[in-house]
Amino acid sequence: MNNLTLKAEGLNKSYGSNHVLRDLDVELLPGKIYGLIGRNGSGKTTLLGCLTGQNTFQSGTVTCGGEKVWENRRALEQICFSRELPDTVMGSRNGQKIRHYLEAGATFFPHWDREYAKALMAEFGLDEKKKIYALSRGQRSMVTILIALASRAPITILDEPVAGLDVVMREHFYRLLLEEFGRSERTFVVSTHIIEEAASVFEEVLFLDGGKIVEHAPVDELVDQFRYVSGLAEEVDRACAGLTVVSRQDLGRRRTATVRGGEEELEKLSAFDVDVAPLNLQNVFVALCGQEHPQP
Repeated sequence: MNNLTLKAEGLNKSYGSNHVLRDLDVELLPGKIYGLIGRNGSGKTTLLGCLTGQNTFQSGTVTCGGEKVWENRRALEQICFSRELPDTVMGSRNGQKIRHYLEAGATFFPHWDREYAKALMAEFGLDEKKKIYALSRGQRSMVTILIALASRAPITILDEPVAGLDVVMREHFYRLLLEEFGRSERTFVVSTHIIEEAASVFEEVLFLDGGKIVEHAPVDELVDQFRYVSGLAEEVDRACAGLTVVSRQDLGRRRTATVRGGEEELEKLSAFDVDVAPLNLQNVFVALCGQEHPQP
């Protein structure tokens, strides 16, 4: 049973004058599937690198099971950070074979499952003798997924795992992920841009914006706090009084507002002459993080 908590406190990371992470706090409890969502350049990969001991940072702490992660082999053996394999290394073609990556996984991860890796190789139609540069982007994605799943690491982090996959293989990945989670209760963190497709897989979601985690909540609870309210502008304004108005759009005399509130507050919307519609997770993300924000 996985009982490891991965935690960051007061994390700050800059590249020159670009302050990517700002006093960031996050706590990932064991036995959950988390979705990490942010716009391009928001620092998702940087954050994941800091959480897994692959990136340095200027200040703050990162711990796994209470132990610092940085240069701590005991902690790092419990974490797998799987990201897209490069087809070039230092300007040259990546001539490493799939077999070499599997051997590295078996060496580094103490929970590595050789039989599971072998089964996934067959399921994905991969040849361990193939060199990485000779693989399609989709096949490279399959290798990263294979390593992540076969690592059996209690905390497994996948950075854009489906980026190179078609819709059929993306669905296949989500099924494999849920099956493995059901068997092992490992902690999974999945960073993705394909939000709505993955929403049903996530138990909790984290929105990264402005260098901080601005939302961290169970998916259903978060989505249930939002509504679209549309109608004549004056009636929409009356209906939305007392609610947090996230955004407004006007078209002539009509107005559409995205609002946030509690269950009782949202139920009161039915008393007004307006149309009320739910949002999905992608809509919520766009409403909260889709606008340009001034830098602090």
